[in-house]
Amino acid sequence: MSEQLLRTPLFDAHVAAGGQMVPFAGWEMPVQYAGHGVVAEHLATRTTAGLFDVSHMGEIIVEGPGATATLNGLVTNDISKLEEGAACYALLCHANGGTVDDLFVYRLGPERFLVCVNASNKDKDYAYMKAHASHPELLHDRSNDFAQIALQGPKALEIMERVLPGEALGLPRNRIRVHSFRGADTLVATTGYTGEPGYEIYCPPELAADLWKALLAGGQDLGIVPVGLGARDTLRLEMGYALYGHELNDETNGYEAKVAWAIKLDKAGGFIGRDALAAIKAAGVKRKLVGLKMVDRGIAREGTPIVQEGQNIGHVTSGTHSPCLKQAVAMAYVPSALASLGTIVHVELRGEPRKAEVVAYPFVQTGLTAN
Repeated sequence: MSEQLLRTPLFDAHVAAGGQMVPFAGWEMPVQYAGHGVVAEHLATRTTAGLFDVSHMGEIIVEGPGATATLNGLVTNDISKLEEGAACYALLCHANGGTVDDLFVYRLGPERFLVCVNASNKDKDYAYMKAHASHPELLHDRSNDFAQIALQGPKALEIMERVLPGEALGLPRNRIRVHSFRGADTLVATTGYTGEPGYEIYCPPELAADLWKALLAGGQDLGIVPVGLGARDTLRLEMGYALYGHELNDETNGYEAKVAWAIKLDKAGGFIGRDALAAIKAAGVKRKLVGLKMVDRGIAREGTPIVQEGQNIGHVTSGTHSPCLKQAVAMAYVPSALASLGTIVHVELRGEPRKAEVVAYPFVQTGLTAN
């Protein structure tokens, strides 16, 4: 491995557990673990519990008088309406409506926010936010102050009650509270990107290894397993969750990516990209993100062309074989005229057109979608 790759505080724990380490967004991360594998880790998260190291994610603190207005002018959602201890999904946009990143905002106090950004975009996001904030002095990159562990699955609550009890347990999705672990404060959020009930835990880096071990031990009799990047991706894909660099990028806007619910055009003060997004909404998008299920044999991976009468009309953004459905599924951009449910499109696999059907996502029903 290159010496330039970063390592999370859990690197040694991954190696000891048989983690197959690979480069990812500048970090050395486990793609899967020996004795489990992607499918087993995926299914364990859906049926019992999975433990994820997401310490590579970036954390930006926005705090001080005017923090609410400053952050609200940067992101698409209306964070002024967030109650203390609540969270929301939002986009950070260019002036033309393209997406700098997607992120989660947690309100920790009246004028204090935690912004969690994608690992590969942390430096870019922070520089962009500082350059465009009305009060850049209120923004602070605190990524080195946090490790982040995600516990996801139907047994997550039971494990948390044993290991890290506190106010967040039993709360609805998108809430955050302070819990204590070995005398230190941790932030426990009822968020995650698997579609299962669970928690994302922000803790001091020096406590990460002890917390990781405690959670694994606390859920051993319940079937908990550590989960690598491979199953992390198949889990989010089964839910149809957008991933930056795939469904979202600098040229993609939130309307075509079907996250319009996170765009509040009428909020006071506006935000970067507001006028461009308003024009896009008024005109209607020319392409839309859709779910696909393969009708013919084959798996449509990222970048697979979608063709019509020999012409390339779209592309697959993410694709896999769903461990739960035992069927190939994908997310793709297609012309809006072909985005209706039930439409048959053709993906080009090894130079041959293969049929796929436009379907709704999430592709599977889970502990969250069933409620």
